[in-house]
Amino acid sequence: MQVKLCGTRGSLATPGPDTARYGGNTSCVSVIGREGTVLILDAGTGIRRLGATLSANLKRVDILLTHLHMDHVQGLGFFGPLYRPGFEVHIWGPASATLSLQARLMRYLSPPLFPVHLSELPCELSFHAVPCGNVEIGEFQVVAEMICHPGPTVGYRIRAANGKVLTYMPDHEPALGNPAFPSLPRDWTSGASLATGADLLIHDSQYSAAEYPRHGGWGHSSLVQTIQYARLCEVDQLVSFHHDPNHSDLDLDLITAESIAAVNPDFRVTAGCEGAVFTL
Repeated sequence: MQVKLCGTRGSLATPGPDTARYGGNTSCVSVIGREGTVLILDAGTGIRRLGATLSANLKRVDILLTHLHMDHVQGLGFFGPLYRPGFEVHIWGPASATLSLQARLMRYLSPPLFPVHLSELPCELSFHAVPCGNVEIGEFQVVAEMICHPGPTVGYRIRAANGKVLTYMPDHEPALGNPAFPSLPRDWTSGASLATGADLLIHDSQYSAAEYPRHGGWGHSSLVQTIQYARLCEVDQLVSFHHDPNHSDLDLDLITAESIAAVNPDFRVTAGCEGAVFTL
């Protein structure tokens, strides 16, 4: 499968030379299988440009939402395929204790926040609440599981036909309520069943080690914690993600270098840059 980062920020970053390499769009990742199955992980602002690049011959996409915070859905209404008559769009994501996934999304995709109602879209739109066990989407096997982050939030484990595994957890705080992190057994750690043994882990790394103590409980991790988590879960490669919009390219370079030096991982750590492509 081919994995492309289409937006890597936790909130919109001001475009310019300070953010040119890492990009300024919010969370969105495309996953394309060898047989042509297309998954889109989250619908941040990066999904708008992604939609314009999809083949005109494509008939279906599946959008897997981790949660419904604005930075993960604010691009959805600008996703071009939603306006193609007959085009299949399947949206997967968590419901709440009181509202269905469709009802939750309608709070955004309806006036006064958006001019078009979901019911007015000409595509063939379907909704699927997660977690819902092991699901086959085209050539992929997908598992969702609730993870530590404010509000109903899931992470995804995606297995391709060749056995390669991608795990996606853009908003995650495994150290929350876990003062012994990362020393507790792996099975007791949030999301470990999704991440263990992954060939590629894309994971929340919003803060530096110095910043995290001021933001404990906000639902995000420092890059040091993320590298420790990846080591606990024995992944092959880690991509840091959900960068703070206030961090410039130089800030992210420094945080990445310092965090790697602090943990000294025996696997590859890559800072997530918009447009980067990983082939599994």
